[in-house]
Amino acid sequence: MPSVMQMTGLGRSTIYRLIAQQQFPCPVRLGVRAVAWRRSELNEWSQTRPAASH
Repeated sequence: MPSVMQMTGLGRSTIYRLIAQQQFPCPVRLGVRAVAWRRSELNEWSQTRPAASH
């Protein structure tokens, strides 16, 4: 989770909210208490996000 948060710039609750809304890639279960995300899915998701403008 920390690396996903760093990569996306989103907080934990925002990530899980977006998952519930089917707007963020679902995690892959690694064990009873462990999940991970596929980097390829995160990269694809990131490319579909609008660029921030300042």
